[in-house]
Amino acid sequence: MPTELEYRIALTQVPQIGCVAAKTLLQHFGNATDIFKAKKSMLSAIDGIGTVRAESIKQYTDFELCSSEVAFIEKHHIQPLCLLDEAYPKRLLNCYDSPTMLYYKGEANLNQSRIVSIIGTRKNSDYGKHCVQELMESLAAHEVLIVSGLAFGIDTLAHRDALKHKLPTVAVLAHGLQTIYPAENKKLAKQMLEEGGGILTEFMSGTGPDKHNFPTRNRIVAGMADATIVVETDVKGGSMITAELANNYNRDVLAYPGKITDSRSRGCNHLIKTNKAALITSGQDVLEMMNWLPQEKKAPAQRSLFIELSADERILYDLLQPSPLHIDEINLRSQLSASAVATALLTLELQGVVASLPGKMYKLL
Repeated sequence: MPTELEYRIALTQVPQIGCVAAKTLLQHFGNATDIFKAKKSMLSAIDGIGTVRAESIKQYTDFELCSSEVAFIEKHHIQPLCLLDEAYPKRLLNCYDSPTMLYYKGEANLNQSRIVSIIGTRKNSDYGKHCVQELMESLAAHEVLIVSGLAFGIDTLAHRDALKHKLPTVAVLAHGLQTIYPAENKKLAKQMLEEGGGILTEFMSGTGPDKHNFPTRNRIVAGMADATIVVETDVKGGSMITAELANNYNRDVLAYPGKITDSRSRGCNHLIKTNKAALITSGQDVLEMMNWLPQEKKAPAQRSLFIELSADERILYDLLQPSPLHIDEINLRSQLSASAVATALLTLELQGVVASLPGKMYKLL
């Protein structure tokens, strides 16, 4: 009889069952075991599943593969994270295509209060190198988790400079944890693990760094951070895909401008020009835009009593009483739909009850 973990892994291998369908099923049943034990008629009746997917689940039998993966996980001290788990990166839960399973090795907190992803070209200039170095110097004192993809260029600089300034850093990989790609960064990955960072992937062991895996990986880089910072990139490539994903996930995107004659800055300039990224010139800009600088404590003003708050507005009002919250945290803790939260927040803003802050934070006035 397969274990719950083996059933969770199996769910990622069933044909016709992608991340969206798997998320629907896990939210419906509360565990993976009951999904595979459910009758076909029960599965097909779930919205978004239907008879084809239900049949695919009932026909899946390759649990030996899942058992082998569990053996690999245990041998290499890997932490499997299902979207039902407490340690799963909660920011990803608000992405419609949250990975069903993640495989994590390391000690960094994937739910740290401040997380930025740093992306850019594999062929950076000295200007890009300077931007990353200055950025890390600015973030060093603010307990920020640095996420990148361990690629050559900007990714490597981000990880190395994070380590230099004692910042935890996590690499999101486009392959299984049986290897490190590129091989030249094996030593860097080892150092990250030794110094409290981590390596993360949604791919099972044995999966190679195939080209089509990288755009899939990029959605994790975009979705698990509060902001994505683009240092240097041309108008086409993985960094632009990641920036687009971050915008679609309602994350902040920040970009360093560059010379109009430099192909390595064309992508950043385009993002800024089309209002898909905020222009930054320093790490201080990031801290200010994300509202991560220490705030002066003021004597609390007595709030007026509001009599005519709707039920949804009252839920958000009570949530925001202790301290400002990020939009993702509001969505998670309110247990309201995203549209209901947006409507209630807008109404509260118009009434002068709530104010929006940089970094998609909200506070009571």
